[in-house]
Amino acid sequence: MKIIFLSLGLACAALLSAPAMSQTMPASDALYQSFGQKAGIAKVIDNAVDRWMADPRIQPFFKDAVPQRLKYSLTEQVCQLTGGPCDYKGQDMKAAHAAMGVNKAAFNNLVEGLQLAMDAEKIPFTVQNRLLALLAPMNREIITVR
Repeated sequence: MKIIFLSLGLACAALLSAPAMSQTMPASDALYQSFGQKAGIAKVIDNAVDRWMADPRIQPFFKDAVPQRLKYSLTEQVCQLTGGPCDYKGQDMKAAHAAMGVNKAAFNNLVEGLQLAMDAEKIPFTVQNRLLALLAPMNREIITVR
């Protein structure tokens, strides 16, 4: 039930957010600290990517991905987004997903996998929501099939 509410919350947050940069930075590193710094973020991302690669609903979107490279890149991105000392140098979300044909269902499945990974790593619900609020505006750049 929590996953449904958070997915709906992501959609609402994306609709209500101002046209913001997808790489919005927090004012402090409190969220980064709440995740257990880079090591904690890496555990969540490793778990999430493993789930995505095994999920038949979204696995095709990752057919060309190199799991270790994806894990590294996403860890850097989330580390930076949460106020950590990382410097994400990957593509912007629009360029990275332009040819993938991601629809809303696939995006929601990806979010579900991330939420399950955060649950598995015992990330508190309020901390999860703070990260999801930072990620929500990216749906406009990731979803290319409406």
